[in-house]
Amino acid sequence: MAGADNVRFAVVDASVAVKWVVDEPHSDVSAALLERPITWLAPRLMLVEAAAALRRKVADRELNAVTGTSALRSIADAAREGTIQLADDEQLVTEAFLLAVELGHKVPDCLYLALAEREGCALATADRRLASFARSRGIPVLGVGITRKADHAT
Repeated sequence: MAGADNVRFAVVDASVAVKWVVDEPHSDVSAALLERPITWLAPRLMLVEAAAALRRKVADRELNAVTGTSALRSIADAAREGTIQLADDEQLVTEAFLLAVELGHKVPDCLYLALAEREGCALATADRRLASFARSRGIPVLGVGITRKADHAT
C-alpha cells in the first residue's frame, strides 16, 4: 500500500495475531510488523477468533495443546500489557452489522473494519477477502501473505 511506512495505528485481526505466536507461512512478515512503531488495536472478538484458530491447529495436529495454550496466552498477555489495545465490541457491533449487510459479509470480520473506520487507521490481515473489503472502503491494508503487491506489509 502507498504510505505503508507511515502507518502509526492499525487494527490487527486474528490471522495476523496468530502468526505473531505460531510459526506458519508469512509469520516472518507478521513479526516484522511488530518491529514497526505501530499502535495495535483490535476488537475484543480477536481473542476468541485467535483461540478458535489455535484450537483448529491443535485438532489438525499442527500444534499440541500445550503449545496452543502458550500461544493463546501470549496474545492475551499482549492485550493485557497494552501491546494490543482492545476496543469494546458493544461500541462497534451496530456499525459492524450495517457493514455486513452492505457488503454481504460476516459480522465478525466487519468488527475489524468498523474499528479501522472509527479510528481512521490501517488494517493488518492475512485474509484476502477482508483486505479487499477494507480497500473498497478506503482503509489502508497491511497485508500479510496477500499477493497483491500494493498490500504487502514489507
